[in-house]
Amino acid sequence: MMSKLRVLLLVSIAGLPLGVVLVVLLAQSDLTVALRWTLGLAALTWWAGAGVALVTRIERPLRTLSNLVTALREGDYSTRARIPSRGAAASPLFSADPMVEALQATNRLADLLDAHRLEAVDATTLAERLLDQVDVAVLGFDEEGRVRLANRAANALLGRGEDVHGATAEQLEIAAWLQGATPRIVEPLRLVNARWQLRSAQFRQGGRPFTLLVLSDLSRVLDEEARRSAFDVVRVLSHEVNNSLTPIQSVAEALATQCAGSDGPSREDVSKAVGIIGSRAEALGSFMAAYAQLSKLPPLVPRPMDVGMWAERVVALETRMAVQLQPGPEVELVADVGQLEQLLINLVRNGVDAALETEGSVTLGWEVGADWLDVWVRDEGLGLLDTANLFVPLYTTKPTGSGIGLVLSREIARAHGGQLTLENRTDGPGCEARLRLPVSP
Repeated sequence: MMSKLRVLLLVSIAGLPLGVVLVVLLAQSDLTVALRWTLGLAALTWWAGAGVALVTRIERPLRTLSNLVTALREGDYSTRARIPSRGAAASPLFSADPMVEALQATNRLADLLDAHRLEAVDATTLAERLLDQVDVAVLGFDEEGRVRLANRAANALLGRGEDVHGATAEQLEIAAWLQGATPRIVEPLRLVNARWQLRSAQFRQGGRPFTLLVLSDLSRVLDEEARRSAFDVVRVLSHEVNNSLTPIQSVAEALATQCAGSDGPSREDVSKAVGIIGSRAEALGSFMAAYAQLSKLPPLVPRPMDVGMWAERVVALETRMAVQLQPGPEVELVADVGQLEQLLINLVRNGVDAALETEGSVTLGWEVGADWLDVWVRDEGLGLLDTANLFVPLYTTKPTGSGIGLVLSREIARAHGGQLTLENRTDGPGCEARLRLPVSP
C-alpha cells in the first residue's frame, strides 16, 4: 500500500508543473469564474484519474511478478503470469516492454524449473527402483544415527521384512557398523554364518551430513567356492576310491570261494576277514555314491504343487513320533515336487532326531509373504552346538550320519531360487530350520 501511494505521489509531482501552468492560463483568461472553476476541476479530475490508472497499470504486473517469484521460491512451479495481448502491450499505458519481457522470462524460468523437477522426480524414482532390485544392502544415516535411506535388501537384512526407516542404529543393534575403518567384514546377528562386506561413505544433502553404508553378501560367493571345491574333491575321491573298490571286491569274492572249498584250520578266520573286506568295500561304495549325488543334482522338473498336501505327505512319512502340523495360508508353488519332498523329509528327520534325545516335540508350519513362502521345522532338542560346519560336506554330529542331508537340502533350495537357514530358537530350547522359497504372483 505504501508503494502504491508513493508511486501516486511521484505521478502527482510529475504533473504539478502542468497544473501550475493551467492555473496561470485560466487566471489570465477572459472566461467567467464559473467556467474557470469548471475547467480547473475537469483538469484536476482527469489528472487524478490518469494518475490512478497509471499506478494500477504499473502495480499489476509488479504484483504478478512478485506472486510468481514467491510461488517459485515455495516450490510451486505450476503458476504462470498472464502476458497482455499485443493490443494491450501496444497501448500507451502498457508500452513498458521491459515489464512484459520480465514476465515472459519468469514464465520461461518456471517452465525450466518444472522440467528439472520432473527430471529429478524421475531420476529419484529410477534410483529407488534400482536400489530395490539389487542384492546389495544400502543404508543412509543422518547425524543422529537414524535410518533415512534403506532399500529392500537392507530391510530384509535388518528388519525381518519390515521397514526400518526412522529406526536408530542402536535399536537395530548395528551401531558398531558406523564406527571403524572400511571395508571390513561384518556378521549380522539374525543370520547364521553370514558374512557381509561393509563399506561406508560420507555425503551431504540439504546441508546436512549423512553416512552411507553399503553391504554386499559374501556368504554366497564364499559358499559357492567352497561348494565347488568340495565337489571337485568328491569327484576325485569317487574316481580313485572306485578304482580301488573294484579289485578289492573281486579279490574278496575269489578268496571267499576258495575258503568255502578248503578244510584248513584257518578257514574260519580267513572267511571272517574276507567278509569284513567285502562289507567295508560295499559300505565305502555306498558312502561315495551318496556324496556323488551332490555334484550331480538332477535338473528340476517343475509342476504345480499344493503346500498343504506337501507338508501332510512328509509328516505322514515320519513314524518315530507324531510331528505337529500348524497349517498356514493356502498357497500353490511351481517346483520340483520330488526334490522338495526330499528336502523337507531331511529337515523333519533331523528335527525328530534332536527331539528324541530330550523327549521334546517337532512342529512343521509355514507362512506366506508378498512374494515368498517360509516353511519352518522347529524342534525341542538341545539346539545347535557348532553352527560353523552345518553345511560342510562330510561333516556330521550323528554317529550314523553321512553329512549329506543338509548339504543336499541347501542345494535343492538354491536350485529353486530359495534359501535354507538353521539357527537356535530364541523362544525356547531347540533349533529352527527355515526354508524360504519364491512365490510367483
